[in-house]
Amino acid sequence: MRRGVQGAAALIALCVLALTVDWGIARYKAPSDDARILALQNEVAEDASKAPVLEAEHKRITVARAARKARGNILAWVLIAACAVFITLVKQLVPAPAVARPRVAKAASGAVLPACGRNHEAAEEDSAERIAAVDAIIARAGRGRESAIPILQAIQARFHYLPDAAMKRVAETTEITPAELAGASTFYHQFRQKKAGEHVVRVCHGTACHVAGARQITEELRRALELRDGEDTDKDGLFTVDSVACIGCCSLAPVMTVDEHTVGTLTPSTARAAVECIHPKVEA
Repeated sequence: MRRGVQGAAALIALCVLALTVDWGIARYKAPSDDARILALQNEVAEDASKAPVLEAEHKRITVARAARKARGNILAWVLIAACAVFITLVKQLVPAPAVARPRVAKAASGAVLPACGRNHEAAEEDSAERIAAVDAIIARAGRGRESAIPILQAIQARFHYLPDAAMKRVAETTEITPAELAGASTFYHQFRQKKAGEHVVRVCHGTACHVAGARQITEELRRALELRDGEDTDKDGLFTVDSVACIGCCSLAPVMTVDEHTVGTLTPSTARAAVECIHPKVEA
């Protein structure tokens, strides 16, 4: 395997060197060839008997340039093939990073509870606590219309969606109208109108992850969590599966996050394994 990598690397270096040398020679010879043709054209204008010499020179330069172009095309394809072989062999030599599995802890009752990511209280906060939290957010962000987006972001960070009661409280105690809140919250995809699960799984669907199989990862998670079309949160309210544009870990594609934990180099089975310790109905 290592010899194959070394051979591919050597071939890549040779192709790059050959292309560079060929390009340098072409750059060096082009001005002299053009000057030679111009001089012959001037001579033919004075003496028509030299026309065969001009034609022969034209033919020589044309043939040389065509050969150089063909040679460049061949070298380019060899270079592409050598790079593909090199990358494939290197991937097999370098061990894949271990899948980061969420840690779990057991409560006194024996139920499995997640020890990773954000911990949310199982019980729904009562109205007074919710209003107090919203009032604190407004006090920090401000009451002007320019504070609409920061307020919405803080509310979603606190509750993981935008509760109707929170939106109503914002409209009552700030200069922001209900229409402005509704417009901003529905325009930006980052805001959720429905309650998210206790744990949020974000699957990257950027270019690298899409090519590496992000669609299959999402489909497997949705199947395992029994999500129907149009649903993103399972019926038990434990997991929400989101598709995001980029997580910023392209070298680990395909990749996802479970709460704050990044899990990379996924397959459908390892993606399922990353959540099975939290969700009892996800089968190995």
